[in-house]
Amino acid sequence: MLSDKSKILYERAKEVFPGGVNSPVRAAVKPYPFFVKYSKGAYIYDEDGNKLIDYVLGYGPLILGHSNDYVLNKIKEELDKGWLFGVPKENEIKLAEKIISYIKPGGKIRFVNSGTEATMTAIRLARGFTNRKYIVKFDGCYHGSHDAVLVQAGSAATEFGVPNSLGVPEDVAKLTLVAKYNDLNSIESIFNSYGDQIAAVILEPVIGNMGVIKPNKNFLWEVRKITKNYGSLLIFDEVITGFRISMGGAQKYFGIESDIVTLGKIIGGGFPIGAVVSKKEILESLTPEGKVFNAGTFNAHPISMIAGLSTLEFMEKNNAVEKASKAAKILNELLLDYGIKYTINRVESMMQIFFTEKEVSNADDARKANKEIYSMLHEKLLSKGVFIPPSQFETIFTSYEHNEDMIHYTAEKIIELIRGT
Repeated sequence: MLSDKSKILYERAKEVFPGGVNSPVRAAVKPYPFFVKYSKGAYIYDEDGNKLIDYVLGYGPLILGHSNDYVLNKIKEELDKGWLFGVPKENEIKLAEKIISYIKPGGKIRFVNSGTEATMTAIRLARGFTNRKYIVKFDGCYHGSHDAVLVQAGSAATEFGVPNSLGVPEDVAKLTLVAKYNDLNSIESIFNSYGDQIAAVILEPVIGNMGVIKPNKNFLWEVRKITKNYGSLLIFDEVITGFRISMGGAQKYFGIESDIVTLGKIIGGGFPIGAVVSKKEILESLTPEGKVFNAGTFNAHPISMIAGLSTLEFMEKNNAVEKASKAAKILNELLLDYGIKYTINRVESMMQIFFTEKEVSNADDARKANKEIYSMLHEKLLSKGVFIPPSQFETIFTSYEHNEDMIHYTAEKIIELIRGT
């Protein structure tokens, strides 16, 4: 894989950015990140002229692939009208109505600018609504980079061995209680000790930042039951799963209703966005209607609104969720047919390979997989024109644009590299 231009750019980047990047996982591409020139469909083209089948897809938002023509044309039309006003625009209502119809019929939504902002706002909302101070999260679930959730987090926090960040005061961290995913005894024990003080449980219904980890049968149901019994709220962090595993997200997929849902990624069509969705009586606690504060100059940014709206419109008309899921299903089946000793976890268009023969059902299981083999596979696949996440603790995504030829080629290269041919 040619990389001269990327190497030069990376040397420049190191002079102006910590570690040469603006988000830690980007530095996991070794020996240095490649720099993108443009993209289209399922392909990324880098500054050195390499063409890569992309299974990272911006870490999840690009379920339609890169530069979808329908979305692109809608964005161009909107740009001609201006791109920031400081007052509302109709498209934010249209996008809100569409999201609510799938996620929380009869509810309300607040748009913010990232998944981190969404979970931060959701936790503040839960504490304000319940007048309780503790929250419960699960080891390996990643909910963004704010203080309350940088405790045994997944994603880059795990990749770089920093489960807790410097700069997070102990007085803040001690208000976050950590349970073990897929372990009901763990969360029951926490509620036995702190139940009447717990504002909310927050979790990724499918963990997407520790590889891909699925909930065991009845796990989500039991968590839902426990929170109801103690008067705590249940927050589904669906920044990844929202509009990816189904149009109604994990709530519809698993048939469980949470109290608050956080969204991001797909609902912005590749532009910065986050959202908090809940029943009216909860969300109306936010300012200016209630006393739980949230504000933002870029909340409901006009370009994010039209990008998200046109993305969801295209998905509705073209069965994008089903097509993306079919691609991952084919890849999953092809890899399993070869009888290699690894574990593949998949939920619709989300999947990951773990180099372990054991089932991976929680963060500890994922940490025990052979990360070195995975990293080597990532590096060698780049030379074959395939881009999977550089970290074991991220997700391989498929999109509307991934066809069977691409999937078969990818499977062949993975098998060749694992077998050393």
